[in-house]
Amino acid sequence: MRTCAETASQRQVIAALQAIRGIGFLTAVTLVAEAGDLRRFGTAPQFMAYVGLVPTEHSSGSSHHRGSITKTGNSLLRHVLGEAAHHARHVPRIQGTLKQRQASLPEPVVALAWQAQLRLHARYRYLAGRIGPQKALTAVARELAGFVWALGQQVAEGEVAATA
Repeated sequence: MRTCAETASQRQVIAALQAIRGIGFLTAVTLVAEAGDLRRFGTAPQFMAYVGLVPTEHSSGSSHHRGSITKTGNSLLRHVLGEAAHHARHVPRIQGTLKQRQASLPEPVVALAWQAQLRLHARYRYLAGRIGPQKALTAVARELAGFVWALGQQVAEGEVAATA
């Protein structure tokens, strides 16, 4: 699988996604294989909807009620993003294998990954006490999908050199 990923047209995206804490090689390959080219999604909310991590809405007139997530999207993507979201529970830091994966990546990718780590951890801590850890992890997975989309756009715009 590694040999295929190294020669794939999306190899830069696969390498960039691994800069995010909680996304290793297998998760990055799964994201790229299931979502395809992330440029096909015009906005992050479109990608979140494709994954099925947007809330349902029941509206009538001026009344608006948002419910649980739709779960109408790609269940495998939803699953791997949910698993990756568990890493947001831990204090942000870069060490070990994450540090090794980020060593060969350009600064804009590493900066976005660090921003994601800080944002997702703060979001988890804030929401876990208010709505419970399970719902907080779902919300974090939704935001993680936004960071995945942003990295896909960054790589597509050529901000990432061919370092994979």
